[in-house]
Amino acid sequence: MQAPCIPQIRLYQNWLATHRHLTFDNYAALHAWSVNDLPAFWQSIWDYFDLQSPTPHTSVVQGQMPDAKWFGGAQVNYAQQVFRHAAAAHEAGLPAIVSHNEASLASGAPAAELSWPELKAQVTALAVHLRAQGVRPGDRVAAYLPNIPEAMVAFLATVSIGAVWSICAPDMGTAAVLDRFQQIAPTVLIATSSVTYGGKQIDRAGVVDELCAGLPTVQHIIMCGALTAMFSEAGCARIHWSAALFDGKNDENTASFIPLSLPFDHPLWIVYSSGTTGLPKPIVHGHGGTLIVALALKVLHNDIGCSYQPNSFGERYHWYSSTGWVMWNAQTSGLLNGTTCVIFDGNPGGTKAAPDWTTLWRFAANTGVTFFGAGAAFFANCMKAGVDLSVCGDLSNIRALGSTGSPLSIEAQQWGTSQFAALSHPDMWFCNISGGTDFAGAFIGGNRELAQVPGEMQCCLLGCAVEAWSEAGEAVIGEVGELVCTQPIPSMPLYFWGDAKNARYISSYFDMYPNVWRHGDWLKITDAGSCIIYGRSDATINRHGLRMGTSELYSAIEALPEVLDSMVVDLEYLGRDSYMPLFVVLRAGVSLDDAMKARLNNAIKTALSPRFVPNDIFVVAEIPRTLSGKKQELPIKKLLLGQPIDKVVNRDAMANPACLDWYVAFAQAYATQTTSRAAG
Repeated sequence: MQAPCIPQIRLYQNWLATHRHLTFDNYAALHAWSVNDLPAFWQSIWDYFDLQSPTPHTSVVQGQMPDAKWFGGAQVNYAQQVFRHAAAAHEAGLPAIVSHNEASLASGAPAAELSWPELKAQVTALAVHLRAQGVRPGDRVAAYLPNIPEAMVAFLATVSIGAVWSICAPDMGTAAVLDRFQQIAPTVLIATSSVTYGGKQIDRAGVVDELCAGLPTVQHIIMCGALTAMFSEAGCARIHWSAALFDGKNDENTASFIPLSLPFDHPLWIVYSSGTTGLPKPIVHGHGGTLIVALALKVLHNDIGCSYQPNSFGERYHWYSSTGWVMWNAQTSGLLNGTTCVIFDGNPGGTKAAPDWTTLWRFAANTGVTFFGAGAAFFANCMKAGVDLSVCGDLSNIRALGSTGSPLSIEAQQWGTSQFAALSHPDMWFCNISGGTDFAGAFIGGNRELAQVPGEMQCCLLGCAVEAWSEAGEAVIGEVGELVCTQPIPSMPLYFWGDAKNARYISSYFDMYPNVWRHGDWLKITDAGSCIIYGRSDATINRHGLRMGTSELYSAIEALPEVLDSMVVDLEYLGRDSYMPLFVVLRAGVSLDDAMKARLNNAIKTALSPRFVPNDIFVVAEIPRTLSGKKQELPIKKLLLGQPIDKVVNRDAMANPACLDWYVAFAQAYATQTTSRAAG
């Protein structure tokens, strides 16, 4: 058993009592203060983390959404904040980045480590090299890289000189990447020539050539991996990663380099919406807002940076992600408070021929991970695969499990809790969070001091004025409503790149409630203040006068051992009853006979209501998902309502686009049947 520690959120409250003479009887009172006095709360976060600026800020916040301005006059730099901790962390013997990939883990090789001095030296060398190539503040640097240390180095080097970072994962095809990068006109491209996933090495050199041809603004290319050519078809010279670092190390300006001090709202990075319809939204976040919100989330709510050293490794933070998901950004933010980031490049489920959901757990044991985060689907897959953590190595250092991406089912959380109880860790803490790419943060999450209830998230986060609103626009407790945020947060978008007069930004979040952020999720806040997310509000089931988020139905049927995956859509018609088909992926050898249909329907009746029993059930090979793992309910709903497939979904932004052919054929057959019934 590990020695007890004081939760970070308690240390913060102790600081408030000492330095602000503020005490609170409970978390609800603390949260109420944090959203009712935004200047006092966010100033306390600035002071608690000792954020520094060469110039004082004249105000904490001015204005309201969507035009709120934060810490006017302050100057910061994300990279500067990272390296404030480099010397102390290095003296404590803690590395900056620990990394593994599929091949090294399978071979039994030790994880690679990048020390804080090495990280700083590489960032400095690359920053000097980029500046020598003419990169200036505000220029965009685009990356096409997997989850490797070079991606973190390139990000920090880019933002240290005031350039704007944007990254796409190399599992994305040419069209999807160009849909993103062409909007922002980058001047530099940093790319990989190949990637390994699921036991297969996938050549990306051809895609890089196509990207170069489609991005005429790119003037300089840095390649990771083997060079296939020294010049791209676009005529830009390619330099290898190692050569770029060597070039920067030998520059006379390296010794004197320090990150630029930038306005608090200087653009940091551009991230993208899932891109299921139309061009992806290029969302711009700022240096100051991103780093201050990340510190509050990581330290106070995720409890990363515990007040004791749990073992000889120190704090080691891992959240499995590809670079195409905002959780890569969240993983990188661990560096902001001197935490070691532990990253894995590869498939967490083994190979297609030999599925292995112990991969990440063995990686965590190998590297001494203390905080282990992943998408909710990962934990569900481990449960369904019957993973036994006792055979995965020494997991005793793990003291917290993080989940996001979709609601974590009660069964999956209970599975994780029982697995760790069997490992003599009966009080494992699940830190379940919900937020989004949109504001690079979380609205709802964890608090180590509050009770845990499987299927629920513990609280609304400090500084987040989150409410569930009824159709009348009134806050409700104990009822499902629209998730809204009624007060601004520093990490909300500065703007969308190229968005004239903020028209697209405003229509994305403020069209329903002026000056109130509508997030697009169904939320219920309980009497105790805990939260339950019920899925996207734009893919809601509305049957016979009752509306229901899809996640509840999925929890009911995916608890059945025969069901591997599922998706439901509710097709609403003017003047006609809705039609709701259910699509299921069944285990090998299981057929959809009458008995199986009855089990599915009874599970829905029992967990929800007979009103939500589907009209029809269909077995499918796969459920269509985005690259970040989200079920594509809304595009399939639009397809079945008669819209053409190319108008409702971007195949290149999907994890499994080949599965769409079945749904297109189904939609055509369904349309024919509907027309025949109407004619009859």
